[in-house]
Amino acid sequence: MKRTERLLKKMEELGLESLFLNNVSNVRYISGYTGADSYILISPKGKWFITDYRYTEQAKKECTEFEVIQRNRQTTTLGQCVNQLLKENNISNMGFERDHISFGMIEDIKNDIENAEIIPTSGIVEGLRYTKDEGEIELVKKACEIADKAFEQLLKIIKVGMTEAEAALELEYFMKKLGAEDVAFDTILISGKKTSMPHGIPSDKKIEYGDFITVDFGALYKGYRSDMTRTFVMGEANEEQVKVYNSVLEAQKAAVAGIKAGITGKEADDKATEILKRDGYYEVSGKSLGHGVGLDIHERPFMNPICQDVLEEGCIVTVEPGVYIPGWGGVRIEDTVVVTKDGCEILTHTPKELLVIK
Repeated sequence: MKRTERLLKKMEELGLESLFLNNVSNVRYISGYTGADSYILISPKGKWFITDYRYTEQAKKECTEFEVIQRNRQTTTLGQCVNQLLKENNISNMGFERDHISFGMIEDIKNDIENAEIIPTSGIVEGLRYTKDEGEIELVKKACEIADKAFEQLLKIIKVGMTEAEAALELEYFMKKLGAEDVAFDTILISGKKTSMPHGIPSDKKIEYGDFITVDFGALYKGYRSDMTRTFVMGEANEEQVKVYNSVLEAQKAAVAGIKAGITGKEADDKATEILKRDGYYEVSGKSLGHGVGLDIHERPFMNPICQDVLEEGCIVTVEPGVYIPGWGGVRIEDTVVVTKDGCEILTHTPKELLVIK
């Protein structure tokens, strides 16, 4: 069944005669459009892709299921354009994405709608995106492959005295040279005591001998993203570094081994939590195992101590326990995996045993 057909079926179940989409990832998922500044109005009575002269040619090539509406932004507001389509097709209500639209935009649209009821909705397209089809899985696999190869190149050139920012830039260059259209998110490459910050920012801090280095990064490939974290030591690892690292590694492997279709996000998280509690690190852990990945870097399902999202075959998620000790440092180890009926397939293949760069 086509994505548009699945969406229309869901809309029928919810009593929606039409749905307005403005979220970039949702627009792309439903239409195949890879550009920006465009909107969808979809109904059993028609499928309309609303854009302007900058993107009309591209939209006509990519959005073959849709009638492309070229709006003159100087003379026609978005609300007026939508209102005309609703009136011409006798559509009495329209849903909108309340989680993604600004207050100003929806108020402006409402002011131009004459008769149709405007209904807030949440998570309709995201629900369709929850599991990935074979094509999507292949794109995430390619993004993971690019990240693996780029990290391999980074390890060849990273050295004591290089700044975090310099190393991060090299990694991003390697990914783009290998075919990434962009980074999947802002690269995290931090060292020493800064590794206690889960989302620390690369700076002009120089990498020192004995530092933990945490690298959390991903590639964007044809709209889909990878996400991987590796922590390693520059020079020589001390006893405490080895102890913390091995605890996180055991927790990560236990969680990966427990991933399968049918379990909840909480049940997945419990596997890592058990190890970290045993070793006395739970209170300084992230207390969240992972999240879905696809067109967005953070999407459902989520895995944490309270999440009841059920993992399904075809879900793509990260498995990333971490320990973060202020004033000392931290460790995170992360893989991207695709959930299968009886387990999962790991898509990131960089080795996870503690690596020491001499």
